[in-house]
Amino acid sequence: MTAMMQQAPYYTQYGLMEGDIFVEILRDLKRENLTEEAGVIETLMKKRETVWKGQRYPYGSEMAWDSTGQPEVYAWLTYFGDTAQAAETRDAILAYDPALPSWGYNGNARRYWDFLYAGKRARIERQIHHYGSALNAVPLFSAFQAQPADLYMLRVAYGGLMGALTNIDQQGFGSAAFHSAPDAMQFDAYSGDYGMGFYGHALATQVDVIKDPTFGWQAFGALLQEGRDGSVIILPKDSARTRIFIAQAGVFLTLESGKFEAVQYHPASQDIEITLAAADRWTPIARLRADYPARIPAHPYVLSPVAPDVRGAWEIPLHSTATVLHLHAGQP
Repeated sequence: MTAMMQQAPYYTQYGLMEGDIFVEILRDLKRENLTEEAGVIETLMKKRETVWKGQRYPYGSEMAWDSTGQPEVYAWLTYFGDTAQAAETRDAILAYDPALPSWGYNGNARRYWDFLYAGKRARIERQIHHYGSALNAVPLFSAFQAQPADLYMLRVAYGGLMGALTNIDQQGFGSAAFHSAPDAMQFDAYSGDYGMGFYGHALATQVDVIKDPTFGWQAFGALLQEGRDGSVIILPKDSARTRIFIAQAGVFLTLESGKFEAVQYHPASQDIEITLAAADRWTPIARLRADYPARIPAHPYVLSPVAPDVRGAWEIPLHSTATVLHLHAGQP
């Protein structure tokens, strides 16, 4: 980041593709107690964020018509508590990311021109799930978790998240985007900037569980069963099985290592039962974090059996069979 700000200062006034990763790096540095290194990143980013929060339209990229700078702008405005400008950035994304009953257009960040210089078939054309779709899904997931009653925002976020996977064919090739024009209707033969789309998917892939006033219990990225005792059983089917947000509990469960096999939520007590996949040669322990992005309800969860807290996560030994954990709702 220092090199970028020294050698390309003009571009640092805009949000940049994948720039939201610096928030994750900063948080990890703080968990590792690398205070000096964290301070360097935070100081540099504060300079850029100060520019954004002083602008009438803080969102944007190095090109005025682009839709790839918004994720970094939103992440840093949110981190520094500038909620009004962050909300404007979120609303800008929702203006060009629609919720439509179509695999191609649901959550599709509007894009027309990247085939000109990153596609085999070079022309101006509405692109289906260009990398901007997955990148713009990342801040929408963050915004949804802060106000988890907004089903519309979750629908748009999930459309963009899953769009990145539809670009991958059976041999593993990731296309730049799908040609939407009637004379084409096929994925482009070049990968273009697809890697950035997969980055967005990897950063945000998750399961979201909500109880909608109209549709009842819903799970995005998982199978859901309602138990006779009133509990909700969640079987993750997303591409990572490492993140689950339960809106009614206000808790975002993240595995830094290990995989979720199942999660059972008890609405009456707000207790949660977690089943972790068995150990393998690369994963002898699981690292589980519980975060509370919505701050409602404002209670921490207590883990049993007791596990040590190491760098902000519980470290849980895994075995040759599944491991069952219990999270008990603490006192406000």
